Amino acid sequence: MQTTLSGIPINYIAEGLQNDCEEAIVLLHGWGSNIALFGQIIRHLSQYRRVYALDMPGFGESGEPQTPWGVDDFADCVLQFIEFCGIQRAILLGHSHGGRVSIKIANRQNLPFELTKLILVDSAGILPPKTLKKRLRQRCYKIGRTVLSVGAIQKMFPDALENLRNKHGSADYKSATPLMRQSLVKVVNEDLEPLLSNIQQPTLLIWGEDDTATPLSDGKRMEELIPDAGLVTVKNAGHYAFLDQWGTVRRVLDSFLGIPLNS
Repeated sequence: MQTTLSGIPINYIAEGLQNDCEEAIVLLHGWGSNIALFGQIIRHLSQYRRVYALDMPGFGESGEPQTPWGVDDFADCVLQFIEFCGIQRAILLGHSHGGRVSIKIANRQNLPFELTKLILVDSAGILPPKTLKKRLRQRCYKIGRTVLSVGAIQKMFPDALENLRNKHGSADYKSATPLMRQSLVKVVNEDLEPLLSNIQQPTLLIWGEDDTATPLSDGKRMEELIPDAGLVTVKNAGHYAFLDQWGTVRRVLDSFLGIPLNS
């Protein structure tokens, strides 16, 4: 289905039976991803709850924002989507970047709906420590970018700046459009750790033991800081724990959501 929010075409899914006594579940995907990766989760949970998922602006079949966005901008868009869908009570399930957006929403005052629970799967939000090697690499990149941005240098070596960006950028950065690259830089440089202690909702943390994008240490730190949080470590799983070990993740979700076992 399609709608328009803030002038941006938004692709979304709404499945499952509507039950006013139960919370709806809103799924928020990670950076560079889309709602298609939530297929198994949607098919399962929609048997018991109303499930919504949207391609956030710049991903999947949704349009790009007109200016570079930060985490708060993505949170604003999700809140508009929840209002558009008429959701009164909701559980947010955020993976990676979607977890980052969920943390922001959980910190908002006077939400237009009741946020009852939070599920963070391999969530982003904690800045990794900058080692000396990382600081030197970042410094060299900034110097190179400054030099290669000079007009005369650009004319002499027109591809040099882009090659430098590709060499130093992550896979997400390399695959993004110029505007979404600017958004990515804004997003990943915001540290959400100070916000974690403000989360009042019961929070389930699901983490792949072998996650290298948002390491298990991030999940442990979130468990320490979120007042009512529990961490489940998924063995033989990486950053996409719900894809690598769906059977395990399904059982964990069912337990947290009160879905009968063997359903």
